[in-house]
Amino acid sequence: MSVAERQQVHYGERVLAVEPYGVQHVAAAERHGRARSQFTLWLGCNLTIADYALGFLPVSLGLPWGWALAAIFAGNLLGAFAVGLCAAMGPVYGQPQLMIGRASFGRMGGYVPAVLNYVSTIGWYTVNNILGSYGLCTLFPQLPFWLSATLLAVVQSLLAIYGHNLIHLYERVMSVVLGVLFCIVSVIALRHSDALLSYHPAAVHPWPAFWVMVAAAFSYIGSWGPYASDYSRYLPPHISRKRVIGWAFLGSFVASVWLELVGAAVAVLAGHPENSIHALHSVMGGFGGVAVVAIILGGTAADALNLYSNALSAGAFDVRLPRWVLALAAGVVGWCLSLLGSGGFEANYENFLLLLGYWMTPWLGVLFADFYLQRAWRTAAHDVRRTQRVYWPGLGSFLLGVMAALPFMSSALYTGPVARALHGVDLAFYVGFAVSLVAYLVWQRFVQRVS
Repeated sequence: MSVAERQQVHYGERVLAVEPYGVQHVAAAERHGRARSQFTLWLGCNLTIADYALGFLPVSLGLPWGWALAAIFAGNLLGAFAVGLCAAMGPVYGQPQLMIGRASFGRMGGYVPAVLNYVSTIGWYTVNNILGSYGLCTLFPQLPFWLSATLLAVVQSLLAIYGHNLIHLYERVMSVVLGVLFCIVSVIALRHSDALLSYHPAAVHPWPAFWVMVAAAFSYIGSWGPYASDYSRYLPPHISRKRVIGWAFLGSFVASVWLELVGAAVAVLAGHPENSIHALHSVMGGFGGVAVVAIILGGTAADALNLYSNALSAGAFDVRLPRWVLALAAGVVGWCLSLLGSGGFEANYENFLLLLGYWMTPWLGVLFADFYLQRAWRTAAHDVRRTQRVYWPGLGSFLLGVMAALPFMSSALYTGPVARALHGVDLAFYVGFAVSLVAYLVWQRFVQRVS
């Protein structure tokens, strides 16, 4: 037995030990935990500044309260369910999400979603680090932005370097701490219920704005899907998949809906502010400091996952470096991007969210078709595909889904002809998912017949 193998056998449930595993299969001796750990993990990491900032979007779009509530609930319902379905794969395979997906794409075919996820996790890290740094600068006006970003980067990088067990512990603590802090924020916001109820924007065409908000909410919560199994792969293989789905769904749904509603309330009370952190500080009055602390801690809770999964994404396209080295490198790259992207951040946030989902939903379509409709759980043929360079039914269906979604995309960077004809309604997420799912089922059936 090698030194690395001996270290892995003794990793177990220890928290203050650097995780020895990268993208390889987790040994049976290391499996531990219960399904409800998924609740605290996804609750803690979604009580975050990005969710709060997303709540400003329906107000900026001019959506009335009823439309905004419906869009927030619908988008998060779909996104949280996708996270739950992905998380349920972890205990079965004992591998990170993108390594599991290799069975649907092939080894080199799996590089495509791995590279895309690597870019998106760095993007989310940057989003949260910028907002968290704004928060520190709000609390301590003499603190320069670069130093705020550096302090947060160090904390978040350490969490990612130590890995799985410490991250789960940190999210359990944050689910309680942030839950209490945001309860205070919510109570104070509700004290201004008269101002909230009197909010009646004059939205001429609410449907396009409604679908933009649904897409953005789904894109945010659903973007956790490509790393959901990263945090369930240590669970015992015999654990109930339904319980894993249920707890992961509940944690992510409750946190995202709650924080987006808080963000929308603050946006209304602050009167369309330019800076979401300053708005929260001013609206909360004497509790402004408490609210901003919650925002900062929420950012660290989310970015611990972003950096950890970024390292696993690099491993999924065969970067042969230790996981902790990859996590440290991601922290440095994200820190640099935070300094470069701090100007004009809010103006680009909606575009980032929407563009992120355009690759994610076709990937989900292939994955769900293979694992849930084809029921490809631990079959010999399914595992053989991992060694193929490219498994074309998976990669081809994914590319078809992306191409089919192009005419339906609606963003500041590109608006397709169908979206333009529908006055900006963005249906690309749903079209991409449906086309890739159906294409995979048809293509797979054809392969089975001719083989």
